Amino acid sequence: MRVLGIESSCDETAAAIVEDGKQIISNVIATQIPFHQIYNGVVPEIASRKHAEWILPVVSQALEQANMTLDDVDAIACTNRPGLIGSLLMGLTFGKTLAWAKNKPFIAVNHMLGHLYASNLILPGGDDLMAGVEYPYLGLLVSGGHSIICKVNDFDNIEVLGTTIDDAVGEAFDKVAKFYNLGYPGGVVIDRLAKNGDARAAKFPMPKLDKGESGEHRYDVSYSGLKTAVINQLDQFWCEGYEKTNENICAAFQETAVRILLSRLFRAVDDTGIKTVVAGGGVAANSRLRSMLAERTDIKCIFPPLKLCTDNGAMIAGVGYRFLERGDRSPWDTTACARVTEFKRGLKK
Repeated sequence: MRVLGIESSCDETAAAIVEDGKQIISNVIATQIPFHQIYNGVVPEIASRKHAEWILPVVSQALEQANMTLDDVDAIACTNRPGLIGSLLMGLTFGKTLAWAKNKPFIAVNHMLGHLYASNLILPGGDDLMAGVEYPYLGLLVSGGHSIICKVNDFDNIEVLGTTIDDAVGEAFDKVAKFYNLGYPGGVVIDRLAKNGDARAAKFPMPKLDKGESGEHRYDVSYSGLKTAVINQLDQFWCEGYEKTNENICAAFQETAVRILLSRLFRAVDDTGIKTVVAGGGVAANSRLRSMLAERTDIKCIFPPLKLCTDNGAMIAGVGYRFLERGDRSPWDTTACARVTEFKRGLKK
């Protein structure tokens, strides 16, 4: 079964065709980064307008790369949550209309399930990274909007163990980069600068959550304190003998940000006894996160290829296939939703 996947939750307009939920036949991503760089962040109105402008040519290019027409596609899957509401509606409305007009099955997909599924996908000429991996495993979903540690029981059945109580890790990267005028996207810039810096230049604080280490927040993370320390209290935590270069600031910040995340993930590994971790989301491309995870040789950690860490249509097509395989369909009145309540502590279910 060949599924056309459409992704438009933020600032990438993406479409892909995936066969049988695994093999990527085509994968097209149109990034809006140049249009948002001058603002050091995504402007929702600009993002929505670009999706409206690009969605048809991006889908057409995905079909062309696959040497297919819509008649060769068996179903259409689109992201409908979470994300920027205007951006979501552009891709979702286009995909639903296309499915209705061509009488194809339609599936609405949770964007976060897509990131978790990305490691299941096989690039042309690539390897099956998930071969032999069985449920349950631990999922690490890290992006500009989410920091989630979860137990994955099935492709659509995740048990959230921990999440952020304030800022997501990717959001902290972007805000620090914006304050120091380093460039956008912040995560990519900080990762690059940190390679030439010294992580020992500053000793930033680790969060102490209010319910104690064994209570409600045992696996939760917090980044507002670190962000404040780096932006407003740098002198307080700077170590004597180190020059305050952007490279040193980035290295020290990145080191602490990753340690905060992994301290909770390793706690979940130890508590559950589950030794397989599957990562996903834009921050999964961070080189320091990957290297620190590799140091735990008792853990099997699977990262998707770099081009599948950021938003893409292939991950949506893959999840869509799994729903279709089970016999599920989404109704035509399915709409977009900006947030998924269980993914952040501040939202009620």
